[in-house]
Amino acid sequence: MATGCCGVKRQKVSAPPEKDRADYRNSNSSNHDYRSCPSSHSSNECNGHIRPRMNGIDKSLVVCAEMSYFCFDILHRHLNNIEPPQSPKFTDAAFPLFVTWKIGKDRRLRGCIGTFTAMNLHEGLREYAISSAFKDSRFSPVAKDELCKLHCSVSLLRHFEDAGHYLDWEVGVHGIRIEFVNEKGQKKTATYLPEVAPEQGWDRIQTIDSLLRKGGYKAPITPDFRRTIRVTRYQSEKITVGYGEYQSHRQNGRI
Repeated sequence: MATGCCGVKRQKVSAPPEKDRADYRNSNSSNHDYRSCPSSHSSNECNGHIRPRMNGIDKSLVVCAEMSYFCFDILHRHLNNIEPPQSPKFTDAAFPLFVTWKIGKDRRLRGCIGTFTAMNLHEGLREYAISSAFKDSRFSPVAKDELCKLHCSVSLLRHFEDAGHYLDWEVGVHGIRIEFVNEKGQKKTATYLPEVAPEQGWDRIQTIDSLLRKGGYKAPITPDFRRTIRVTRYQSEKITVGYGEYQSHRQNGRI
């Protein structure tokens, strides 16, 4: 099932009154053995090579730049009515995944769709490179003249865990998926990838409240209601490349 990963634009989320933040302070007092997220510019260069960004503690990375190049090639060929690319050489292991397109120097979100169901990467990236570019309902489909302005991120989701409570996760380390029952008695879900909260400057309560609004919850958000939320936390491996990097890769005959 396809899932959107983040908001359309930078949202302003008011911090709850100090009297409502006892849970937050108490949660901060506990010790966690999680590593901080590395400082992130979306595309990191290391000795001339793109370095994947890792959230969490496992250093055995699966994500690689070729995955983003593959997504670019799929989109390029689709926009130019060219036959789809052959299967790539990177692993075809199965992972939950998201593909994100951003545009311009300020890297505004242009589309982001993925799945929490593990998919073989060759098939999954083919599907979500196109879905995120053309089927994100928050945006118009990506146009051919936008291709040269795009950056593509591939996020592979790993290490899913049920959180003990709604604050049992770390900003910059975990993405979260929440499940809740809205004011009409309907079960709803919403997710943010690990990078969303730090990019927006949110703490954990602000992130939870934003996710509730994203999931369609319209009633006042109280501390008691937050405690009813089921939270699944996860970590991700992320790689981002720009169109210029993709073009250089093509010209070197690697695609």
